[in-house]
Amino acid sequence: MKQILLYTSILFMSISTVACSTCDKNKGPRAKAKLEAKSGSKVSGKVKFKQKDGYVKVYAKVKGLKPGAKHGFHIHEKGDCSAADGSSAGGHFMLGKQKHGAPHDMSSHVGDMGNLEANKKGEAKLKLKLKKASLDPNNEAYIVGRAVIVHKGTDDLKTQPTGAAGARIACGLIKLKD
Repeated sequence: MKQILLYTSILFMSISTVACSTCDKNKGPRAKAKLEAKSGSKVSGKVKFKQKDGYVKVYAKVKGLKPGAKHGFHIHEKGDCSAADGSSAGGHFMLGKQKHGAPHDMSSHVGDMGNLEANKKGEAKLKLKLKKASLDPNNEAYIVGRAVIVHKGTDDLKTQPTGAAGARIACGLIKLKD
């Protein structure tokens, strides 16, 4: 009887460990983008992406921005940062006929991430939940292989199709994290 109880306990603990490992907050797809300066700027930084239940968590840390200014921040359709002005990244990543807007607007682009707000040192940090984006390659909103763009000006969150955010001052290719 003691052996049966022991084996049952071991089996239960094994099942619990497997179940909990799938729920671990550190599991799931992750991606990153290293920002390179464009259009003669000195902007640099990193953007990290983490798939969560039903959304992608975005963490950004950017420096070399205009102190105290807001800068449009988007995922663009092409994973190409080769052009000196960042134009090789194409337009904002969207599905169908979405309109440009704030990240949480129902009809906004998948790639609309609002603005980075620089402090007096020209540095910005951002934490954001993107409910339309995905790190699942089977999802049409898959963002890996696309580019992150930082714009010179403020995204007004309404002007079509780009938010009137101006020149592209940084670009980074979104890659799966090792």
